[in-house]
Amino acid sequence: MQHRIVVLGAGYTGAVAAGRLARRLRRDGVSIALVNPEPDFVERVRLHQLAAGQDLTPRPFAEIFAGTGVELKLARVAAVDVDRKAVTVDGAAGREELAYDSLVYALGSGWDDGGVPGAADHAHELASRPGALRLRARLAALEAGRTVVVVGGGLTGLEAATEIAESRPDLDVSLVVRGALGDWLGEKGRAHLRKVVAGLGITVHEHRTVAAVAADRVTTADGTVVPADVTVWTTGFAVHPIAAATGLELAADGRIAVDATMRSVSHPDVYAVGDAALAAGPEGRPLRMSCASGVPMAWQAADALAARLTGVKVPRVAIRYFQQCVSLGRKEGLIQFVTAGDRAKEKALTGRTAARYKELICKGAAWGVAHPTMGLPSRRRRPARRPLGEAVPAEATA
Repeated sequence: MQHRIVVLGAGYTGAVAAGRLARRLRRDGVSIALVNPEPDFVERVRLHQLAAGQDLTPRPFAEIFAGTGVELKLARVAAVDVDRKAVTVDGAAGREELAYDSLVYALGSGWDDGGVPGAADHAHELASRPGALRLRARLAALEAGRTVVVVGGGLTGLEAATEIAESRPDLDVSLVVRGALGDWLGEKGRAHLRKVVAGLGITVHEHRTVAAVAADRVTTADGTVVPADVTVWTTGFAVHPIAAATGLELAADGRIAVDATMRSVSHPDVYAVGDAALAAGPEGRPLRMSCASGVPMAWQAADALAARLTGVKVPRVAIRYFQQCVSLGRKEGLIQFVTAGDRAKEKALTGRTAARYKELICKGAAWGVAHPTMGLPSRRRRPARRPLGEAVPAEATA
C-alpha cells in the first residue's frame, strides 16, 4: 500500500517540495499528487518584468514532472479538512475529494490591500500572473505623459517602479513609501538606490502613508494628492484565506504555525512551507515571505517528511539569509548582503554586476524547479509499510 502525499500549490515551494519528495522516496512506496490551478510554473520573482511588457519563458508542469512519479492535478483547492485528512478541489471534471496520509500546504500568499479605501477597486497587484497581465495591458494602453504611482518601498515596489520607468521613459512614475527610501538597506545600498531612482526620473514621496485610492489619484494620510492614471499596490502579502479554514493552528498574522522541520504544531501529518507558514529563523525572528525563505523551507519539509516515513534520522538545517537581491530595471541591480537574521551589512554589490548576479539567482531558482529530480540520491528509500491512514510514527531523535 502506498503512502499518499498531497502537495497543495506549485509555486517555488510546492514544486520544489514535490520534486524533492520524488527524489527521496521510492515510487512503489508513495503516491505524490501536486495540485495547482495553472498548467505552467509562474516565476513570481519576475512578474514585474511581465507587467512591463517582457515575455517569460514558458515552463509547463507536464514537462517538468514527466517521468518523476508526481501526478499533476489541475484544480483549485476549495477546502482542506485536516481532521478527515481530505482536500476538496475543483477541476475540469468538477469537484472531487483527495484523501491524504501526509499533506504539504504551499498555497502561498496574495496581495494585501491593507483595507485602504479604494485600493481593491482601483489598484493593480503584482502577486499573481493574472494581476501582472492586467497591469501589462493597462500600461500598454497608456499614452506618453501619463502617471503611474507605485505604492510600497519594499523589494516588489522598487523592482516594479524601476522596471516600468526603464521600459516606459515616456511615463511619469512615482513611488510612495512609508519611511525613507531604502531605509532597510546599508549606506552603500541606499546611496546606489537613490542614484538609480533619480536617473530613471522616478519621483519619490517619502514618509507617506496612502489613505485612499481613486481611479485617478492616491491620497496620503497628510492630505497630499498624487495624480495616478495607474496605481500599483505592493505594500505586502496576505496568506491564502483557506489557511484560516483548515483547522490548523495559526500564528497571529494568519500563517500556519510550524516547528523547525516545517511540520504543523497542531497536526503532525501536515507540513506548511513558503508564505503560508510562520517559522522561526536566526535570532528568533520569523522568516520573511520570500523565495529566499520558501525554497529552503521546502527542502527542509521534504527531507523531514521523507526521513520520518522511512525511519531515518530527521535532518535539521538552520535556514539563514545571505543577501537581498533587487533588480532595478534590466541594466542595474543591488545585492544587499545581510546577516543570518536578515539585517543589512554595509557590504553591497551594485550596478551591472549586481544585475547579472540577480539574473543568475532567478535563473537558478527556475532551473531548480524545472529539474526536480536532478542529482538523484544513490538510494531512494521505501516508506515503512503501515495501513493507509495510520499516523506516521514519531521521528528518530535528531
